[in-house]
Amino acid sequence: MAGPMERRLTAILAADVVGYSRLVEADEEATLARFAGHLHELIEPTIAARRGRIIKTAGDGLLAAFDSVIEALNCAIQIQRGMASLNDGVPEDEQIRFRVGVNAADVVIDGDDILGDGVNVAARLEGLAEPGGIWVSARVQEDAQGRVDVGFDDVGEQSLKNMTRPVRVYRVLLDGEAETAPTSGLALPDKPSMVVLPFQYFGAEAENDYFADAVTDDVVTALSRWRWFFVIDRNTSFTYKGRSVDARQVGRDLGVRYVLEGSVRRAGERVRVNVRLIESASAQQIWADALDRNMADLFALQDEITEHVVAAIEPAMLDTEAARIARKSLADLSALDCFQRGMWHFNRMSEPDYHQALGLFRQSIARDPVLALGYVGLARMLYGGAIYGWSEQPVADLEEARAAARRAVALDPRDAYGYFAGAGAALYLGRHDEALEQAQRALSLNPNFAFGHFRLGQVLIYSGQPAQAVGPIERSLRLSPYDPQIAPMLQLLALAHYQARNYDEAVRHAQSAVRLNDSRAAAILAAGLARLGRFEDARSAYPLDVRERARAEAPRLVTYANPEDERHLREGVRLAFLGGDEDERAY
Repeated sequence: MAGPMERRLTAILAADVVGYSRLVEADEEATLARFAGHLHELIEPTIAARRGRIIKTAGDGLLAAFDSVIEALNCAIQIQRGMASLNDGVPEDEQIRFRVGVNAADVVIDGDDILGDGVNVAARLEGLAEPGGIWVSARVQEDAQGRVDVGFDDVGEQSLKNMTRPVRVYRVLLDGEAETAPTSGLALPDKPSMVVLPFQYFGAEAENDYFADAVTDDVVTALSRWRWFFVIDRNTSFTYKGRSVDARQVGRDLGVRYVLEGSVRRAGERVRVNVRLIESASAQQIWADALDRNMADLFALQDEITEHVVAAIEPAMLDTEAARIARKSLADLSALDCFQRGMWHFNRMSEPDYHQALGLFRQSIARDPVLALGYVGLARMLYGGAIYGWSEQPVADLEEARAAARRAVALDPRDAYGYFAGAGAALYLGRHDEALEQAQRALSLNPNFAFGHFRLGQVLIYSGQPAQAVGPIERSLRLSPYDPQIAPMLQLLALAHYQARNYDEAVRHAQSAVRLNDSRAAAILAAGLARLGRFEDARSAYPLDVRERARAEAPRLVTYANPEDERHLREGVRLAFLGGDEDERAY
């Protein structure tokens, strides 16, 4: 039996290089050499002199432990002052600067490592610090006040990532800064907000800098089509071009919650584009991606980059907003907060979440009757409950959903989501022509709307045009390849191919959806395999437990405009010898 864990009160110092990826991308060898030099000549000797020990190092940072809070803080001060001297005379975009966080806590000793929430707090404090700065917890400030040659600024309680309770935080005032609160800049607006910083170009051909600017312009324009958040105008964002800036300061300057930054690097005919989305208050990266492409067609490449970035950003922001709002009490929620918390429940797609979401969307409307998104959420949840069997009055709820979507469009006729919701309500009421018109209108307003393409494909399938549905559904998958709803998207693509008599493709995509645990796709897989004469495979693809789950999860009330399409799927399932009419309820 293992003995009790060893615990010890420890001061923890976490340090990280600001913009390390950018520096490495610009000049890998020089950056690595300079970082190693600073580590061996300044950082390691200072930690040793202050009786600390390095616990671990990463490519761009380190973690150190001390028995004394005063020694840990003095070490951080010496490192930051030493780095300021080393950077003197170095071009700003080549400087190596650290952020440092210091915390004191009871930690678990695990060999040469230390574990516990106290370590995590130090790392989160480092992430909050400005370049060249030090942020500390209240415990460190209390121990060090009057015993070190710096002052402290109380920046209040901060909600740290993965921490259930806020932590009181202080900023260390180096080199005679006055103990006054930092200027707050512009206040954050009610709705989520973003600035797209000019993409940086790295390459031998400086004249190709225009390409990075063009990508920035396109991303700003495309993001501006989303109506539930706003984007700072490009004329303002381009004032940051060529400057090394800190996301927290940009957020304060412009009053934005999110900062998008990117870079373009060209090597011959290959182009790499790196993009990341940062929450400005915490400087935490919430999404990042890289694209490697050929530069044969600049305009096509520009469009592809824009589509990819814009489609990925919306779900990343929605997830972050949902996590932020979850920390609020219900009484403190704004109308937009109610909508976003409702969407969190909507995406969980269970009967208890259906009731929770419905209540939140109605609260959103009650708190702000002219917020179009409240009606969008209500419409989507009403028809979702109707088709999944959770509603006691499904037809009445579908009519209310249609009315709510129309109200959303009347309040904000430029928002694609209103038409998207209207298309769903119309489709489930059997109004196929109306659904098609609404889906097409949504995409005319926002061509990068992944679920708008999904909806158009769905409407086309049930309207008797399955071959034409393949393109929009494939587009939705291309725009949002990591979407949480990827399984239903693949299942719908399989259905489109099946109804278009492309059985090999139907089987391929149905298999992908089944691997993601979409039981409804199993019926398409079995029918497709049976149409190909692979009866044994068809039977094993649709066993009894899957049939029962598919029947429970199958949408109600979805009708085909052409009855022959419905018969075609049912006959395919029967052909697989899987139970005859009893199993037809799966579709």
